[in-house]
Amino acid sequence: MGEQTVQMIRSYLSHRLHWLESLPEHPQRAELANLRRGVGRVPGEMPELWGSFLQDLPEELESRDGIPTCAEWAIYLALTLYAMHQQGRALPAENMNRPQVRLGQAVRRLVKGDERPEESSILRRFNALATANSMTERAQHLRGIIQLLRAEKIPLDYLQLAEDLYWLQLPAAAARVRLRWGQDYYAPSQKRTQTTDETSQKVKEN
Repeated sequence: MGEQTVQMIRSYLSHRLHWLESLPEHPQRAELANLRRGVGRVPGEMPELWGSFLQDLPEELESRDGIPTCAEWAIYLALTLYAMHQQGRALPAENMNRPQVRLGQAVRRLVKGDERPEESSILRRFNALATANSMTERAQHLRGIIQLLRAEKIPLDYLQLAEDLYWLQLPAAAARVRLRWGQDYYAPSQKRTQTTDETSQKVKEN
């Protein structure tokens, strides 16, 4: 069931991101601004955002008891943080959603040239996110990281982020997410460069 749920999350989020990209300029800006107001809030807390992350949501992903499901949390955080990441950037030319740029890879790019990766201040932020025990706490740490990525114009794969956020809520799967984050952060520079080059090439081809 978990893998099927992840596919539904990715498909739904992809649809919503493409919908945002297709909007005319002024409605697009208004929708992104509306989503940004939801950063740091609980899914469903703001009625004005219900349509932004619940419209056409597969019934299997919906809550039955008023408590946001793991899928609803993942989608809500991905959409609202994407809106914050996208602030001040035009769509589609400067889309901050970039396939195959995983969170660990993006965070590593925030390490300054004269810093050791294991001593960087960004690593402390990343570790705090990885060890957070609740979605509200994870949302708080992610908000700070996304703000840094936005300032440095570093994109991120938001479908992968949503998947990671879903698995993090499942104790049996959370360790796998943390391990991959660490692997991506500490990957040799040659591997990171190759991944970035491959991603850039795919973007150009598309």
